[in-house]
Amino acid sequence: MKIFFRYQTFRFIWLTKPPGRHFHKDRQLWTPLTLADFEAINRCNRPLPENFNFAADVLDQWAQKEKTGERPANPALWWVNGKGDEVKWSFRELGSLSRKAANVLTKPCGLQRGDHVAVILPRIPEWWLVNVACIRTGIVFMPGTIQLTAKDILYRLRASKAKCIVASEEVAPVVESIALECPDLKTKLLVSPQSRTGWLSFQELFQFASEEHSCVETRSQEPMTIYFTSGTTGSPKMAQHSQSSLGIGLTLCGRYWLDLKSSDIIWNMSDTGWVKAAIGSVFSSWLRGACVFVHQMAQFDTDIFLDTLTTYPITTLCSPPTVYRMLVRKDLKRYKFKSLRHCLTGGEPLNPEVLEQWRAQTGLELYEGYGQTEVGIICANQKGQEIKPGSMGKGMLPYDVQIIDENGNVLPPGKEGEIALRLKSTRPFCFFSEYVDNPQKTAATIRGDFYVTGDRGVMDSDGYFWFVGRADDVIISSGYRIGPFEVESALIEHPAVVESAVVSSPDQIRREVVKAFVVLAAPFKSYNPEKLTLELQDHVKKSTAPYKYPRKVEFVEELPKTITGKIKRNVLRDQEWGRR
Repeated sequence: MKIFFRYQTFRFIWLTKPPGRHFHKDRQLWTPLTLADFEAINRCNRPLPENFNFAADVLDQWAQKEKTGERPANPALWWVNGKGDEVKWSFRELGSLSRKAANVLTKPCGLQRGDHVAVILPRIPEWWLVNVACIRTGIVFMPGTIQLTAKDILYRLRASKAKCIVASEEVAPVVESIALECPDLKTKLLVSPQSRTGWLSFQELFQFASEEHSCVETRSQEPMTIYFTSGTTGSPKMAQHSQSSLGIGLTLCGRYWLDLKSSDIIWNMSDTGWVKAAIGSVFSSWLRGACVFVHQMAQFDTDIFLDTLTTYPITTLCSPPTVYRMLVRKDLKRYKFKSLRHCLTGGEPLNPEVLEQWRAQTGLELYEGYGQTEVGIICANQKGQEIKPGSMGKGMLPYDVQIIDENGNVLPPGKEGEIALRLKSTRPFCFFSEYVDNPQKTAATIRGDFYVTGDRGVMDSDGYFWFVGRADDVIISSGYRIGPFEVESALIEHPAVVESAVVSSPDQIRREVVKAFVVLAAPFKSYNPEKLTLELQDHVKKSTAPYKYPRKVEFVEELPKTITGKIKRNVLRDQEWGRR
């Protein structure tokens, strides 16, 4: 997709006035919080301030340091698309441009503090502008992948009562097909070089928007963003985060796992729809003052990926294990990664052999991290610690990570149980606030004195954790969380399907993929199985997000005779992985 801005002109916008707000009024002597203060808050050595806003208290502080010469005007965001287009914004430029975007949202779009906005954009600079603009205005943004189908978007807009959607041109037709079914949706904002009937043009509005905007003084515990996260049954849950849970809560992650300094350039490969993009491409990175690098590739290509690593001075790389599995199949010794010093991975378990092959070919370690949409990074292999192949590392501050049984009792080293976080007298501020409109599911995450992750694991005597699998049926493939119920619901819509059960299946590249066991209706049993498999796969791609489709389909006469779908899936999954 062509980007409508003439980005080069943005590179030469210089601020003539200081940021609209520097410090919160509740702080003594009007002194801004520093990175050390944020770390102390994470360690529970300092109370959470009553008010916090990431745009004002972090981004504008870096912009002020650029103005006074305390920080070189290095890029805060560096974007390329491989077609000759390039964007470099300093923190001062990011501040100016995000204020213009904030005025677009609050004036022509008519949005107010607390309103919900769906943001469905690919890896383009406007994604960062809109997110920061939402933070400045107190608008709650809800990122989503551009792979969402009409059904997915309809559910998200209706469940969240979103008043606005910000979308790119490839998503616009899908939105139009369901917009009339969303009574709360008042505004559609299009990010595209083309105009479209029924949509406001971000390009046109942005061009004439003022750079003057006073940042809203948001409360630390005030809602900032909502992520939709898949579960075993039913529709995705709305995990809501506060202004501080990500904006302050990821400070130690940036220091100890990402190992970032203000001179670093980090390339995080996460899709814009997932919380990992917020972790690696916004909050942890910009808390440390590092540069976020983005290469907008239409689809992943190992040659383009490796050429990018050799061409640009990227110091820090974060990609899912699937990417590294593809890369180690290449002759990596032919490439010279002159600046690369720190490599990270997460989103799914890393195979020990991939870690060994990457190290052998590049001389670099792979530092695996483990986390969740709801609570951020839980465990990680950190610089200076021994890496045990296959392990997720040790628990990350500020969490006390334990393995517990079904009654909430701590298990000794070597015993398998659920990965859990010990709760103290109050709920940690870096946790998600709630599953919106779902108090039962929110309460279900607590077991005694622990928050339960829903993942099973083992801790050894040195405090290292190993991932065993999900306690529920959620499938994690190439870093995507896929609820089996969503896939089964899509399959049952097809006339050929009488019944289905969806489980994970081992895969050499993606570690696990979606597999569907399907009982066919009588008229379809004589069909060519290969053609019918393709037809069912295409059907699921159209009914739900394409990444959820079953890469493997097996036609069976009947499914296991069990009471619940969960037990049925457990039987089939165990057979598939050779456990029975």
